[in-house]
Amino acid sequence: MRRVWYTVLLVCLAAAGLTSCIARRRLIARKGASNSQQQLLTADRQTLIDTIVREYEAVDNFNAEVDMVPALGSVEKSKITEYKDVRAYVLFRKPADIRLIGLYPVVRNKAFDMVSNGEQFKLFVPSKNLFLVGKNEIEAPSKNKMENLRPQHFLDAMLVKPIDTVHDKVLLMNLTDEDNAFYILPVVHDNGNGQLVLTRSVWFNRYNLTIARQFIFDATGNILTDARYSDWKNYDNVPFPKHIEINRPRDEYAVVIDIVKMDINKGVGTDKFALEQPEGTTRQVVGEAPPADTKPAPPATKGRVKKK
Repeated sequence: MRRVWYTVLLVCLAAAGLTSCIARRRLIARKGASNSQQQLLTADRQTLIDTIVREYEAVDNFNAEVDMVPALGSVEKSKITEYKDVRAYVLFRKPADIRLIGLYPVVRNKAFDMVSNGEQFKLFVPSKNLFLVGKNEIEAPSKNKMENLRPQHFLDAMLVKPIDTVHDKVLLMNLTDEDNAFYILPVVHDNGNGQLVLTRSVWFNRYNLTIARQFIFDATGNILTDARYSDWKNYDNVPFPKHIEINRPRDEYAVVIDIVKMDINKGVGTDKFALEQPEGTTRQVVGEAPPADTKPAPPATKGRVKKK
């Protein structure tokens, strides 16, 4: 009997030694981790929903100076052209006022100026002497990429709106593997015909539970906006991502934003969102064919000065 147990013990020891030879330990370095030893955090669905609400409600207005790298093209067409960085100023005030002013590198002349009140937008492009106006909603993408630009697209990406849990259903996915560690909140809406439509998905980094990505979809499931967020900082005690990447594949343009300076909740006046058509520019309504006899805007009427 002892001989049998002795034999079994030798077999176990040999197996243990063999296992140590054929198995090795390896550290997993996922994206978003500051180091390989950083622990993953856990959260339930409601906690993540509340995080979106808390971060959105913390911002009433802001005035930001940013560096922007615009690009035209799309991944689907395997062609993306990046342009030189643009210094820009982004002004926002709830509920939906936003203005973006872009300056060319070095010379700092105005590259563009656009504003929106949540329903209508205006876009001034000095280099083309063009003043565009129209609705925020794009019914059919234009071949002219400039006509697809909307200030609202930047706002929807920069501030993740709270989820309407009354009318929408929210799921929770845990995407944790060797490369990634995310919680994902897919937002599903009933279109009224008994069909469920995916409208958004919000991704959270499991290392710090900050928002890492947001997809916004159209009614057929195509991506309208793909926004990525990283390097979260506190600006005036309010957390906000320092680095934002905005991709609009259907409209074939993208923008990378890096915040240089930001003031949050210090007030932005109504006059900051006023953009009038400059004298001598051509006005075009987006979605309508420009008339053949389009003429620049006439000079402003000047009042008479009476001599005493």
